[in-house]
Amino acid sequence: MADDDLDLDSPPEEGDELTEVSGGFTKKKIILFIILPLLIFGGGGAAAYFTGLLDPILGVEKPCIEITDVDDARYDECQEELALTADGMESTAPGLYYEIPDIRVNLNSRGSKQKFLFLSVKLEVPDEQNLVLVEQYAPRVMDHFQTYLREIRIEDLQGSAGIYRLRRELLERVNAAAPDLKVRDVLFQEMLVQ
Repeated sequence: MADDDLDLDSPPEEGDELTEVSGGFTKKKIILFIILPLLIFGGGGAAAYFTGLLDPILGVEKPCIEITDVDDARYDECQEELALTADGMESTAPGLYYEIPDIRVNLNSRGSKQKFLFLSVKLEVPDEQNLVLVEQYAPRVMDHFQTYLREIRIEDLQGSAGIYRLRRELLERVNAAAPDLKVRDVLFQEMLVQ
C-alpha cells in the first residue's frame, strides 16, 4: 500500500493490525508512550500529595499538636513550643474551679474487647460570673465531651502529647458548647483506661 493510497477515514481492512495516525505513530504507541505514563505519574503524584509524602518537599509542616512520635525530628522543638503555649495561657491569679461529673465512655476499639475511659475533670474559670455560666452550660458541655470521647482510640491517649492533645480538644469542646463562657483550662483529676 502506497502513502498516497492510505485513507485515514475508512476503517482498517481485516489484514491491518495497527492504524497509523500521523507521523508514523500508531494508536497503541500513543496510548503506551503518552497516555499511560501521564496516568501513572498523575496518579502517583496525587497519591503522594494526599498521603502527605510531598509535605516535606512542599514545605508543609505538621502542627505540633499532631506530632506524637518521639522519633520525629521536630518532637523536642514541639514539646517546648507546647509548654510555652500552655504557660502563656495561664494567668498568675488563681481561678475558680467547676467539677464536671465523672465521665465514663467506651473507646472506639477495633477488637472485640471493649476499652473504657474513666475521666474526672475540672474546668478553671477566671471569675464568679463564669462559674455561674459553667453551671448553666454543664449539660451541653457534658454532651460535647461524651460525643468526642466516644470517638477516641486508645492510641490517641498514649504519651504526654496524647494527653495534651486531649486537653486541647476538650477545651475546644467547651468553647463550642458555650461561646460566651471563658474557660482558662481543663484540668484532669483522674484518668483511667480499662
